[in-house]
Amino acid sequence: MFFPMQTFLVAGISRSGVAAAEYLLSEGAKVYLYDDVADENVRAATEKLVVKGAHAVKKEELSARSEQCDVLVLSPGIPIDHPLPVSFKRMGKAVIGEAELGARALRCPVIAVTGTNGKTTVVSLLEHVLRAAGKNAVACGNIGKPITACVKELGRDGIAVAEISSFQLETLTSLRPHIAVELNISEDHLNRHYTMENYIFLKQRLLKNCAESEYTVLNYDDPVVRGFAEKTHAKVVWFSLREGTEDAFCKDDALCWRGERVIDRADLPLDGDHNAANALAVICAAKLMGVETQTIAAALSSFRGVKHRMSRLGEVNGITFIDDSKATNVDAAIKAIGSVKGESVLLVGGKDKGYTYEPLFEAVKRSGVVHAVIYGENAFRVLNAALKAEFTKVTLCRPFDMAVRVAYMTAEKGQNVLLSPASASFDAFRSYEERGDRFAELFRELQGGARECAAEDVLADAAE
Repeated sequence: MFFPMQTFLVAGISRSGVAAAEYLLSEGAKVYLYDDVADENVRAATEKLVVKGAHAVKKEELSARSEQCDVLVLSPGIPIDHPLPVSFKRMGKAVIGEAELGARALRCPVIAVTGTNGKTTVVSLLEHVLRAAGKNAVACGNIGKPITACVKELGRDGIAVAEISSFQLETLTSLRPHIAVELNISEDHLNRHYTMENYIFLKQRLLKNCAESEYTVLNYDDPVVRGFAEKTHAKVVWFSLREGTEDAFCKDDALCWRGERVIDRADLPLDGDHNAANALAVICAAKLMGVETQTIAAALSSFRGVKHRMSRLGEVNGITFIDDSKATNVDAAIKAIGSVKGESVLLVGGKDKGYTYEPLFEAVKRSGVVHAVIYGENAFRVLNAALKAEFTKVTLCRPFDMAVRVAYMTAEKGQNVLLSPASASFDAFRSYEERGDRFAELFRELQGGARECAAEDVLADAAE
């Protein structure tokens, strides 16, 4: 692309859209901005970009401006079958995403990570390990900074550790990772991708451009991911908790790399088989980047987890609050309830994503979950799934704030209130981060109320 001679329409003025617009403006492109949403955040971001030289587009102007533009830069939140990208394709014009812009601009090696669950943990952990080894590693993509915002910071000597979602893969064609990591595949985003076949197809697109000189790290324990080995020209490196692969594996409760003991599972700060598998994927990528075993082990043991992923907030009257707002699908929630210690009251619900919730409640019956508080837009679908699975210890409470308080009142001392929604957040929040932040705010309010009650009891006792 020759930016000074081309005109771009950036659709979706969120984090990635803002980054794409800023990058294009810095390269001398003419940039138009459009968003269906007209909330305060979008207006504020648009105004800042207009000051920098972009042009805002009103809804009634969209058709005319589309004809003037050469390229549509689509936010990951806008599906590829939305009328706007469809109209661009009918006109024979390019439809790309911010990640595609970033992939074309990067001059450093890329480690790209995708999969249904564990992406953010693996990317964060891998950045932590590589930085411990003295490398200029930057987590980017679907986590942290958009790729275009990291181009200058990374330069030629950095390492882009990119989380890549299925939404980004809809408009991503140029990425050629040095290491492509495929973690796992389970039902997710079927309201967007319609079928599992489409979803799987998008996930394996990450491997499309990998050549024989590059690597793909695959989860041998996932049958779908195992089949991806036939879809790539890259050297395949396996990780497995259950099978004796020659690359990364678990033996005698230790994580190993090609016969060498790296770290004991007991030394991992993150619980659960899924996190042990995540650590094996990180070991693969770090080893392929030349990191020494001692450095990997030290970094793995010092990692303290990802915000909104099984984050322990604290206690109120002996009840522990755990924020797992990032569990936006059933498989993630199942892993959460399987790894949490003790009995829990589960908070579940939100925006529906097109899959069934019965497997969640079958797992709930085998877990330490003693009660489920169901909330959100999909509350009745979730409730129906609970009843089909014959799990009847439920409370229906659609507003989120009230649901959290009901969960707290339902829980007993020594139990947990676990937010692991198995659903998207967009019925009431802009993101799972905002949902998790609100959960933390409510926890602090309850904690403050408990302190006030305790203080009042002390004063009453003193008066007596």
